[in-house]
Amino acid sequence: MSDRPGLIALLVLLGAGWGATQPLTKTAVSTGHGPLGLIFWQLVIGAVLLGAVQALRRRPLPLHRGALRVYLVIALIGTLLPNSASYLAARHLPAGVMSVAIATVPMIAFPLALLLGTDRFGWGRAAGLALGLAGVMLIAAPQGAVPGSGTALWLAVALVAPAFYAVEGNYVARWGTAGCGPVEVLLGASILGACLALPLALGSGQWIDPRAGFARPEAALAAGATIHALAYVGYVWLIGRAGAVFAAQVSYLVTGFGVVWSMIFLAESYSGWVWLAMAAMMAGLFLVQPRAGDPLVPPVRTAKDAA
Repeated sequence: MSDRPGLIALLVLLGAGWGATQPLTKTAVSTGHGPLGLIFWQLVIGAVLLGAVQALRRRPLPLHRGALRVYLVIALIGTLLPNSASYLAARHLPAGVMSVAIATVPMIAFPLALLLGTDRFGWGRAAGLALGLAGVMLIAAPQGAVPGSGTALWLAVALVAPAFYAVEGNYVARWGTAGCGPVEVLLGASILGACLALPLALGSGQWIDPRAGFARPEAALAAGATIHALAYVGYVWLIGRAGAVFAAQVSYLVTGFGVVWSMIFLAESYSGWVWLAMAAMMAGLFLVQPRAGDPLVPPVRTAKDAA
């Protein structure tokens, strides 16, 4: 493939971008902003950017019944529910640990795919699932992964997001997207999700008034939403150009860059338990990742997952 170096460079760029969303999420919650307020503005920013992409493509957004059903499902299980958990957990866990936890998406998706009959059992992938579980247990270990007695609880909350992303991926693999393309699905879900998040944010007192000021947390939210939307478009393009299996390798880079960016920008440091957990996750990810001819398991969704 003559343009392979360029494709590899794009893969690294996507991994670096998506990896940065974890420390940005940590920064966004640093002053106590509620999850629903953050999610609303994240979705609005994503909808504006993806709407511009759709306009440049000169394609109308599908609004038939099947499309609206897909938008609703993706808005709920791909953004509102998982991102609420991610923002809550980010207040209590290091961003690097959140980056390691997000690597469990393919590992959770695999047994769900077996139950739905959309994937086949393999001992190697089962071993990858076991390694992923071992990684989670190493982080939750009370002897030092993350100081504090509530580590296991907040790690469980953090794992809610990858669990929903795994359900989302399996839903799409099993029932499809009603003829909508990836950009259209994410745009429609962002618009519908924002409409759902607005009354919830107002009613729960989590509304974020943009007139109150634009400081570091608000800038982190805007940057994270922008990076996600642009990276998602790049990821979709990469799948079409280089194939799903090649693009799925971004999972390793997201986790690795998430840890590195957290160390650089948040001055985080980790015990040996976290590094061991990361090694177990990477090995498990290698075994569970789709091979040529296998269905693609969505590799990452960030506090997206506008995700």
